[in-house]
Amino acid sequence: MPSDSGLRIGFVGAGAIAWAHGIALSALAREGLADAVLAVVHDRDRARSALFADRLGLETAESPEAVAGRCDAVYVCTSTAGHLPSVAAAAGAGRALFCEKPLGRSLAESAALAALAAEAGIAAQAGLVLRTAPVYRELARLCRSGELGRPMVATMRDDQFFPIQGHYASTWRKDREEAGSGTLLEHAIHDVDVVRWCFGEVSCVTGSTANFAGHEGIEDMAAGMLTCESGATVTMASAWHSVLSRPSGRRVEVFFEHGYVTFDDDFTGPITVESEAGCSTYRCDPPSYVDELSLPEGRIGLAVRPYVEENRRFVDAVLEGAVPEPSLGEALAAHDVVDAWYRSAASGGSPVIPAAGSRPSG
Repeated sequence: MPSDSGLRIGFVGAGAIAWAHGIALSALAREGLADAVLAVVHDRDRARSALFADRLGLETAESPEAVAGRCDAVYVCTSTAGHLPSVAAAAGAGRALFCEKPLGRSLAESAALAALAAEAGIAAQAGLVLRTAPVYRELARLCRSGELGRPMVATMRDDQFFPIQGHYASTWRKDREEAGSGTLLEHAIHDVDVVRWCFGEVSCVTGSTANFAGHEGIEDMAAGMLTCESGATVTMASAWHSVLSRPSGRRVEVFFEHGYVTFDDDFTGPITVESEAGCSTYRCDPPSYVDELSLPEGRIGLAVRPYVEENRRFVDAVLEGAVPEPSLGEALAAHDVVDAWYRSAASGGSPVIPAAGSRPSG
């Protein structure tokens, strides 16, 4: 149970994504918006762990198990290879869990991870941050409201410079043992999750992958077509390139029966909606506290702000005894689709049905 000082949070991993969550949580706690305290951190790189602890006011620990023993909730922010053992430590101690995506390096590893959390009966949330992005929430609303009719066809593109360089500096992402694979698993799994969330379950996948940079087993291009049970068809492309001025970007176009929607941003938009009633372009605002929260100036603050709401939702859900969303089950359903994409690519582009179909949300 949380202490009198709030939900004690521990981190396993002190890389870039841990900093985003740590800065957001620290600001939320400081301004009384989340009843949480940053307690402890472990990273296999002791210097990184010490810097994270020093800047954000945590203690350091020698292992994931030690982190789990000294907190109420564990944030798993390691390389993908470290997710399963870190979740095992949290589950073994009965701690609430926030696990970054992708859950694992393969569908089997991801399923094993989700099973650990389910068997332990712990509150668990997946780091699928587009679920709290205002522009994607607006897309989901438009899909559900029926005001533009049914979604017919969508195109989605994500891209970023290969994240082993620049401010990401995640050199492990070129190592198949650490990462599992490349841009489809690491980056486009967000988009696959959005497809399920907005357009419905995916019934068939036709996909391809390619490797331009030459890191063995790490694709830097993925292109595919997803057919949804709703009748909507989505074409997707994901690329890691060397254009350092493009750190991360997304473009979405959707044709509905009675409208057209497009945006070129993955947080606030603006979004353009065109129908017989006319055309409007508008910004999708987050809750006011997100914009008002005191964060570092410049690029760091801009990078952290998209993570604010998902962190507050996690803390609130754990403290209220509610089920955090999106669940590991939702993340695992996205892994089903990604796995089908890889199997289609390996077969030369044959259509593949995702193995498990619709997953429970637990």
